[in-house]
Amino acid sequence: MSEILKNYFQKILPDFTDEKFNFILYKSQLIKLQRKAIVCKQGDICNLKIFVAKGLLRNYSISEDGNEHILQFVNEMSWTTDPESFYNNSPSKLNIEAMEVSEIFAFNLEDFAELREQIPELNIFVENILTRKSMEIHKRLLMNISSNPEEKYLDFINTYPDIFNRVPLHMVASYLGLSRETLSRVRRNILKTVI
Repeated sequence: MSEILKNYFQKILPDFTDEKFNFILYKSQLIKLQRKAIVCKQGDICNLKIFVAKGLLRNYSISEDGNEHILQFVNEMSWTTDPESFYNNSPSKLNIEAMEVSEIFAFNLEDFAELREQIPELNIFVENILTRKSMEIHKRLLMNISSNPEEKYLDFINTYPDIFNRVPLHMVASYLGLSRETLSRVRRNILKTVI
């Protein structure tokens, strides 16, 4: 698994050395997760920044009425956390759960801060991730407020084709903010236009 992490950093960091990688590895914790394992629980402090080396996670909240609201699916070579909880040491508004058997590298706040201090080019990398995540959130927000169910569904399968095939339909519906029945109707209508 460490080779996956090394290859990832070699692609994104200029002048990446074995010494830098060994320091990153030293400051991380490899965690193997079974399907449905909870990495971060809503209401607890989410004290990990997570890199998914293998598998698939989901970030979701459960409202007072018991409904799940999926914020994000996180596949291989992606990062996740509850940033508000991680950086402010406040109760998390999210659950982070393994959707399949997964392997992650986890960093606590102190170790991640030390990595950024000792490997300054990580700061540019973090800024790039934050910018990309911000753009994804804006795109999703605009899609949710200005698109019809068919457009939301088509955007999801075009943007995340590998994830679409790995999650149950009711979770796709939750992510899109649709009922399962609406999503089923949308899929039937789209199939009719293709046939």
